[in-house]
Amino acid sequence: MSLFEQVPTQPPQRAPQGRGAGGNAPLAERMRPRSLEELVGQEHLVGPGKPLRVQIERDDASSMIFWGPPGVGKTTLAKIIAETTEASFIEFSAVMSGIKEIKQVMADAAKAAELRSRTILFVDEIHRFNKAQQDAFLPYVERGTIRLIGATTENPSFEVISALLSRCRVYVLEPLKDEQIALLLRRAVEDRERGLGAQELKADDEALELMASYASGDCRTAYNALEVAAQLANADGSKHVTKAIAAEAVQQRVLKYDKAGEEHFNLISALHKSVRNSDADAALYWLGRMLAAGEDPLYLARRIVRMAVEDIGLAAPEALHLCLAAKETYDFLGSPEGELALAEAVVYLALAPKSNAVYTAYGAVQEDIERARQEPVPLHLRNAPTKLMKELGYAAGYQYAHDEEGKVAEMDCLPESLKGRSYYVPTQEGREKQLAARMEEIRRIRTGKRASGS
Repeated sequence: MSLFEQVPTQPPQRAPQGRGAGGNAPLAERMRPRSLEELVGQEHLVGPGKPLRVQIERDDASSMIFWGPPGVGKTTLAKIIAETTEASFIEFSAVMSGIKEIKQVMADAAKAAELRSRTILFVDEIHRFNKAQQDAFLPYVERGTIRLIGATTENPSFEVISALLSRCRVYVLEPLKDEQIALLLRRAVEDRERGLGAQELKADDEALELMASYASGDCRTAYNALEVAAQLANADGSKHVTKAIAAEAVQQRVLKYDKAGEEHFNLISALHKSVRNSDADAALYWLGRMLAAGEDPLYLARRIVRMAVEDIGLAAPEALHLCLAAKETYDFLGSPEGELALAEAVVYLALAPKSNAVYTAYGAVQEDIERARQEPVPLHLRNAPTKLMKELGYAAGYQYAHDEEGKVAEMDCLPESLKGRSYYVPTQEGREKQLAARMEEIRRIRTGKRASGS
């Protein structure tokens, strides 16, 4: 059966959103803005003269993708666009639907287009569709049979196929500010038609501000907390939402995190770059954020070890031992005690002298291996365990360094085409300053021997 039995020729009537039929809906749904004037936040998109507002006002039929965290108004904006442009609005869940359902909706939308009725297809969590499912939208989007509005919490560059992405405008929605969420909560407390106004509640500003701050930019989460707080205030007979009741309602701050999503990579990038920039306070903060959000501590331990070899290197070689010890400590103690060992390692790395000289040198080696001819090992560096190998010149001209003055032989050890190539260039940071002096000494000894030999 079709997802809608009769193609509407007029905009669908909005369901009641106050008490009664709509009164049992969650507060977040009842308080959903119905126009751009009611919308709070996203001024960079819908403020006067801003790109999305201009597109809506001009009735531009282009398809679009809304990218942003949960609870910032992606679905709301799509519904406002449908209302403003007098288009039929179909919600489609990427979690619940497959290609069969997509094709049925497309067929129904084509019939609607024949009757000059426009269809907006809103696809929530579009990133959950696979390539074949996303491909199914392409011909209909291209012909203008539907106006596709996709919503995603994931980076569309990675999650939406390029062919579909090129046919859509991408708008980035930002988390709401605490003061914006507090304003929306105040509206909900006072709104008698759709909100909690009929309950005659009082709500302290500091209580609403607390719930707003704990929502971390997610308005839906804040509305849910307000509903719980209202129930608590009604249950104790006070009808007064205080800061204490708000704290009880929120329980724990919402942390935006997805171990497989972009926020995971954003946070580990922030941790790594804070260490690299010698900012111990920021490094501790980002480490704490990831642990509080449920990141695997052993993943963090592995990344911390990588920081030791990539950004500290031989400027403080003991950093690697300390980081490995932190990993072993966590294995032994577990959470939460073992997390202190990771924190200790992060602070040490942040404060340690920095060098990426080995990292850079090894990268240059890999480039030469990739681009240069793979030359055989020079004969003087080969062992000669058999008579034939000796006759072929294996080991001929080899100089045993322990027998040489300064323990440095004059011979070259690189292939002929790379003779004289330098990879490792130590810095003047930490222990590498000593290594740089040692390298200069070795160079001086070798140069002196070559000069005396000539």
